[in-house]
Amino acid sequence: MAEAKVRWTHQWKELYEEVIDSGLCTGCAGCVIACPHDVIGYKHEPGQYKPFHLEEELGLSDCIHGQKGCTSCTRACPRFRTWEAEADEHLFGRIRTEEEVSGIYSDILLVRASDDYVYEVGQDGGLVSAILIWCLENDVIDGALTSFLEGGDVDGWKAVPGLAVNREEVLRGAGSRYTYSANPLAYREAKERNLDRLALVGMSCQTSIAPVMWNRKVGKVGRPIKLNIGLLCSKSFDDSMFEELFWVKYGLPTDQIAKMNIKGVFQVWMKNGDYHEINLKECHAWTREGCNLCPDFAAEHADISTGGIGDTSDWTLTVIRTELGRAVINAMLEDGVIQARPGDDDPGAVALMHKLAAKSRQRWPDWAESAVRVGV
Repeated sequence: MAEAKVRWTHQWKELYEEVIDSGLCTGCAGCVIACPHDVIGYKHEPGQYKPFHLEEELGLSDCIHGQKGCTSCTRACPRFRTWEAEADEHLFGRIRTEEEVSGIYSDILLVRASDDYVYEVGQDGGLVSAILIWCLENDVIDGALTSFLEGGDVDGWKAVPGLAVNREEVLRGAGSRYTYSANPLAYREAKERNLDRLALVGMSCQTSIAPVMWNRKVGKVGRPIKLNIGLLCSKSFDDSMFEELFWVKYGLPTDQIAKMNIKGVFQVWMKNGDYHEINLKECHAWTREGCNLCPDFAAEHADISTGGIGDTSDWTLTVIRTELGRAVINAMLEDGVIQARPGDDDPGAVALMHKLAAKSRQRWPDWAESAVRVGV
């Protein structure tokens, strides 16, 4: 006789104690968009980027709705309890092995956009932009939860959540920021516009939200996320770095930055054509608090994980993890909108991904869920 499934009773009180107050919280905002009572706040400001309780009745660490049985926030959290194993089981039907420190996947490719403009505007080959444009134009999705620059490209380099519904808006959000944007917050706008087929482009912590939600049956909030695109990510930086380091020490005004990348150093291209390099060690002081204990470099629960690491900076290292991810890439190849090469063409990039994945997993503390450190 099968054992009866234990009823999920965990609420905000446990989430606050075990994830937010403990330092495990990445600020992904999964709990914010899942809260049916709208009592979880979030601020996109330096030193913030984490959820907090809005109601004063029981203080910051408890919730009257949780006391009455609401469990949506813990069901949506990709750092609460056995989150990794649950997401693995839901997506792949098994838990990763010791050797799979970069998560479960089927193929690794090097991919770039065929469209020259998408390639130039995008980052490291423009794959993510190409995927979103193709999915929108082929009626696979209605919109994409991504990030834009606050105030366009005029006022600075602050990343904010945004909803892209056409080619122009996708390209507006192209390029890497290296500061944090809780892209799932754009779900609110998508909901207001009655869009129910969405792609999520997010850092590793964010791409675990949907499968954790699905596994824990959080409700209808997770259903619109049809495609999950993950960005390889070792850390993000506080927005104040641009003012306090880039401008004060190097005289680089953020409103004049055209593009940036990280290839062993922080690379910065200015609108006037100048190029600058900043030692990454100088940036460590601005590492966002939510990244300090994050174990997931390789966006292990995305359908497709992507990143510009290795020697071939004009191609995107592309990790295909799910059947959906494979179907999208294959269809795009057939349509000729992307070009692909075997990942083995750049073995250094693949090795670096595994190395950085193992290094990130070492951050996960011994007192938290032990399965996350398997293989370290």
